[in-house]
Amino acid sequence: MTGTPLDRRLGRAVQRVTAGALGPYQTAIVRIGFSLTWLLFLLRELPHRHELYGPDGPWAWDMGRRLIADNGSFTALMWSDGRLWFELVYALAVLSSALLLVGWRTRAMSAVFMAGVLSLQNRSIFMGDGGDNVIHIMALYLVLTRCGQVWSLDARRAALEAGGPQRRDVVGPLLWTVLGGFVLAATYFSGRTGEVWFLTLLWALWLGQALWWLACRYAPGEPRTLLDVVANLVHNGALLVIMAEVCLIYATAGWYKIQGSRWQDGTALYYPLKLDYFTPWPALSDLLASGGVMVMLLTYGTVLVQVAFPFTLFNRKVKNVLLVAMMLEHAGIAVLLGLPFFSLAMIAADAVFLPTAFLLWLGARAAGGRDRTLARLGRGAASKPRAAGTEPPARTLVG
Repeated sequence: MTGTPLDRRLGRAVQRVTAGALGPYQTAIVRIGFSLTWLLFLLRELPHRHELYGPDGPWAWDMGRRLIADNGSFTALMWSDGRLWFELVYALAVLSSALLLVGWRTRAMSAVFMAGVLSLQNRSIFMGDGGDNVIHIMALYLVLTRCGQVWSLDARRAALEAGGPQRRDVVGPLLWTVLGGFVLAATYFSGRTGEVWFLTLLWALWLGQALWWLACRYAPGEPRTLLDVVANLVHNGALLVIMAEVCLIYATAGWYKIQGSRWQDGTALYYPLKLDYFTPWPALSDLLASGGVMVMLLTYGTVLVQVAFPFTLFNRKVKNVLLVAMMLEHAGIAVLLGLPFFSLAMIAADAVFLPTAFLLWLGARAAGGRDRTLARLGRGAASKPRAAGTEPPARTLVG
């Protein structure tokens, strides 16, 4: 029995991971989900920002400095204890989240978004929950992805420029020059905050972007192609790590639940439904907690879905069913337990496994709704050309 030679299959695999960025719609929806979650959280906590991360918090600046001296975490808030500096960092975190959401200068904004997330969360590490941990991790991974290829202002600008004369980009070099000053500042304060690996990541991002700009401007041939291959490899590797991280989160949570006696006897869900802190709708929580069979089914179902999900990736249909179940579970947590940002963060992480066909349908429905809204406002809605190179591959890592 003869099959495809090994070297040919290997060649096709290498070409697949180097010729293009896989899962463009999946990384776009993850970018939108996490930036929206962090933006909504920062806006909701705007009146309480000083108590959470600022000078009025219980975790004082000197205490934070001693802790960070031990764990080496990065936070720009350790560069100064001034109130004005805190307000500037908080404002930049809000602004970068909004700009990353719409996909404006996505590569630069993902770096600023990452710095904002780390700066605020590492300033007061005892203020976060599981959702904050997920945002923390994904902010580091997102900066390595090409998450602005579709559903972004970057993609719209590329589509418009593809059909006309090339215009000199002034905003991009200026923006990265300013970010270069931030990297220099982070290096200067390296003795106060930040480990060597994080500074290395910042310098690699800045130097990589500088090489990209030089290649596009002065060597658009093979050097530009080589850098494109490297960017695809980094993107695809980061996408694989994001998927593995989501599987690890669910597998760890599921297997730890199995070891708990309350999860074994099917009563674990009952107890949080009776805690005042986790009952924004007491009547609804009491109604659900009063049904013993329902509590047992939801308790066992949660464990089953979390443990089984990593193994269902080999069967797309079963994976999609469990994916819907997990998203509905997090929606229920948001409503019943009053944890909307945790749920939004987990749904954004789950979105990396959504099928491409569904995301295309979702994008078409969103575009149709936008056009109808603009038409009602009397401004019309002309169809926009699709950005060059954003056609989804026949198959991707996830759908």
